Amino acid sequence: MSTNQPARAAVAEASDTAHGEGVPDARQLRTILIAVCVALMAVIASVSGLNVAQPDLAIAFDASQSTILWIINIYTLTLAALLLPLGAIGDRLGRKPMLITGLAVFGVASAIAVLAPSAEVMLAARLLSGVGAAMIMPITLAVITSTFPQEERGRAIGVWTGVAGGGGILGMFLSAALVDVASWRYLFVLPIVLVVVALGMALRSVPNSREHSGHPFDTVGALTSVVAVVGLIFVLQEGPERGWSAPATLVSLAVGLIATVCFVAWELRRRDAALLDVRLFSERGLAGGSITLLTVFGVQAGIFVVLFPFFQAVLGWSGLLSTLALMPMAVLMMMASGLAPKLAVRIGPRSTMATGILLAGIGLALMAVIVSVDGGYLSILPGMLAMGIGMGLSMTPSTEAITSSLPRERQGVASALNDVTREFGTALGVALLGALLSAGYRGAIGDRLDGIPHGAADAAREGVANAVEAANGAGSHRQALVHAARQSFVDGWQQAMWAGVAVMGALLLYILARGPKNTSPVPADDPEAAETVVSRRAPRPQRPSGGAG
Repeated sequence: MSTNQPARAAVAEASDTAHGEGVPDARQLRTILIAVCVALMAVIASVSGLNVAQPDLAIAFDASQSTILWIINIYTLTLAALLLPLGAIGDRLGRKPMLITGLAVFGVASAIAVLAPSAEVMLAARLLSGVGAAMIMPITLAVITSTFPQEERGRAIGVWTGVAGGGGILGMFLSAALVDVASWRYLFVLPIVLVVVALGMALRSVPNSREHSGHPFDTVGALTSVVAVVGLIFVLQEGPERGWSAPATLVSLAVGLIATVCFVAWELRRRDAALLDVRLFSERGLAGGSITLLTVFGVQAGIFVVLFPFFQAVLGWSGLLSTLALMPMAVLMMMASGLAPKLAVRIGPRSTMATGILLAGIGLALMAVIVSVDGGYLSILPGMLAMGIGMGLSMTPSTEAITSSLPRERQGVASALNDVTREFGTALGVALLGALLSAGYRGAIGDRLDGIPHGAADAAREGVANAVEAANGAGSHRQALVHAARQSFVDGWQQAMWAGVAVMGALLLYILARGPKNTSPVPADDPEAAETVVSRRAPRPQRPSGGAG
């Protein structure tokens, strides 16, 4: 009898939330949502912002391309590695203190980056930024899922998802504008401003919530998760640069896989005391949501790898104009993310996810079929718009499927899992679609270099940007070389797009077969239905387990 009391208490607490007792009023809920979205925007913008300033960083620090890539990648690597442990710590110590601490760390790190006199100081600042970001990102979503009542939660998650999905594009645009009109150092002023705003709003409005656990913190699980994520993300980030068969790549892959196996085995042994209960992946919601986010964010990141060379090397656009060209897709993605909860109420989350995946696949197919050098931007715009809508529709129900699979007091872990999935998808998409584009380009350009001077031809095989630069010294062959490179890029583009269509097709079949169930919405005025829903989110009664220690 006594073993069920904690679960009953949690059910009662969740039921009070569902019925509106102790829930902040509508004005405070709006303030909370704005605060966490501003904090999230600071983190997301810093992921992609430095990409537009690579030449400026290299000149300022007299640094190699490898060092510049590390300045960019060490932030994402640290963020991904620490999400799960810090999300779990936030659940235990309190989500508001963790959010405020993370904002303070992130703000200090950004200030150091503004003043960094050397590449070494910049690397340290970016590492510290990653730590702060890992404290902020999972807590922003956990605050929503633990604070908003059931009838408001889906809409709030939709707004959060829109910022998470479209924020990277907005961040790139603002970063490109700052680099063009001011200096790359202003890239770190923007996050400081966002942090100050989010910190002021969080201190006033964000309520505190935390987990009361009878189990000690899973230190072994936390450490093995860090090693696993670092090993696997390092492979995806460095494999294209160092080579997939390079010793460092292979060692990192082995370490990552071994740590992953150890993490799963340890978490199965810990059962209810685990950092992440991996048994939950047998449930449709968690598995379907995670696989969808992994795939969708992978395809999105891979598309950006393809789009920027198309805008800059094929169409000859500036970095600012190239990021501006992505805005229609970002706006539609954010709008669709906000509309997805309403559609999920009407047709169910699985059908909403499937619709989004289908539209994204159609968008990829349109970009593969219609793209051409002569058609320019208009030849890819319809596909970009379809992709934006499709991704927005699929991301929100996927995120909600993940967060609703774990109980309320583990929402920091649920949010961290959601974020880790996105980071893995991004790294995987960049590596795979980027490799397909490069392979397709090299395969197509070889037969088009007949008569081109040897030096210029060798440079052209390295990539379309190299070909355009080498064409300036190719004399009378300049026009032929540029034309060959641009046409070959389109050939490689089509190969990458069709691969994306195949991936989205496989995902669609999986979601139709094994996606979250199309459950009926819970009426806000139905106490019995609300209690049924929130009871599923309450922690399960503890079961004796000899391996839990």
